[in-house]
Amino acid sequence: MSVQSSPRTQLGVLDRYFHISERGSTIGREVRGGLATFLAMSYIIVLNPLIIGAAADSTGHYLGGGTEPNLPAVAAATSLISGVLTILMGVIGKFPMAVSSSLGLSAFITYGIVVLPGMTWADAMGLVVIEGFILLILVLTGFRSAIFNAVPSPLKTAISVGIGLFIALIGMMNAGFIQNSGGVGLELGVGGFLFGWPLLIFLVALFALFAMWAAKVRGAILYSIIGASVLAITVESIFRVGPQTGPDGEENPFGWGLSVPTLDQDWFTLPDLSLLGEFSLLGSWQNIGIIAASLAIFTLLLANFFDLLGTMVGVSNAGGIKDEKGDIPYSRRIMVSDAIGTMGGGLGSTSVNSGFIESTVGVGDGARTGLANVVTGLLFLATIVLAPLAAVIPTEAASATLVLVGFLMMQQITRIDWTDVEIAIPAFMTVVMMPFSYSITNGIGAGFITFVVIKVLRGKARAVHPLMYVTAVLFVLYFVSGPIQEALGVS
Repeated sequence: MSVQSSPRTQLGVLDRYFHISERGSTIGREVRGGLATFLAMSYIIVLNPLIIGAAADSTGHYLGGGTEPNLPAVAAATSLISGVLTILMGVIGKFPMAVSSSLGLSAFITYGIVVLPGMTWADAMGLVVIEGFILLILVLTGFRSAIFNAVPSPLKTAISVGIGLFIALIGMMNAGFIQNSGGVGLELGVGGFLFGWPLLIFLVALFALFAMWAAKVRGAILYSIIGASVLAITVESIFRVGPQTGPDGEENPFGWGLSVPTLDQDWFTLPDLSLLGEFSLLGSWQNIGIIAASLAIFTLLLANFFDLLGTMVGVSNAGGIKDEKGDIPYSRRIMVSDAIGTMGGGLGSTSVNSGFIESTVGVGDGARTGLANVVTGLLFLATIVLAPLAAVIPTEAASATLVLVGFLMMQQITRIDWTDVEIAIPAFMTVVMMPFSYSITNGIGAGFITFVVIKVLRGKARAVHPLMYVTAVLFVLYFVSGPIQEALGVS
């Protein structure tokens, strides 16, 4: 006689494995949070192909080896790899941090690596695989965790606050609320003024979200994204706003930034997965030399290393996901999953894949466990054949959530003792350098170096953990790696 488990028992297994009740969540919240995270970061399916798929390497070939861009293949690969790796992070790391192509590192590979004479896209993806393997070794040997534990708590808090400001700036810039003037720096809207339907959609979503959050409306983030998207589709269908750049290259500064919210498209497409496995593991060593390849790997390694640290802290602090010792639970598993994700990005030709700070959107909407990642990952996999779904959500509709999350992370600034200037100054450098230099890694590096320098000059060198010295030196090398490559004639 066979005994079948009841739905209640199955839910109990799910609860115990992901620690849902233990972390004060419910299955409903995890599903909703996973959906919110997907909606907040679904732009990656559109944007990643525009970064790595639209640029030729030094030999004049595009990703995949063709002489013409193949953006649908990049989009399909991005959806597949993001989905698989996000689910992997949820199941192994049990942490609500979605994984996808790192835009910063995608841009670095596009504009800093594949342009090196003789370098190909396949060679660059091989470097990504090697970097992921090195990361995995660092995790398994405990070196990555040791560095994470060596960082003073106030600096970890500063990292989270800095990320909050950074993602708020990203949200405002993605929506066109803040723009690069090209000469003076950043400015409000277009020419210092706010005008256009997309900006109005962003502002409506932003203030509606603020109001719902203040009223403690559960699901406010998800409601704002869906509501703003519906409003955007309606506006586009009536006024035909169009994109910022037309098919003939004409400029429309008041158009939609990344994707036009319209339902006029083919909803089901067969996926082009031809990019999978398009990498050359050691081709770069032969084509650009050992020194140049080593410097490229080092730069990728350091940036990826501390981007994950910052994202882990940000997601953990945003959701209060800590164990009884105040540490992030399963941090070693999270780091292993991230290293595997990096290798997976190279194997799938989608650039370095790592934890996404947009996961704080899902955390803000209730996600606390890896189950939310499973939901996000399944939605990514669905976009392989339903890619137009992501394009329906305009950046202006989703960007408001990033501003709110920035505010939530900024609230942690009270945990820093600003009267202790020896830690307050490094914390300040960490916070301001992230948005000012548009890089999480730069902010962490500035804070670490400042912390070590102040302690040494104050005669307190023994108070600094040895690994902080190591990472500070590595950051110094990272910041001057460009001039070193030029001096060696490899860039």
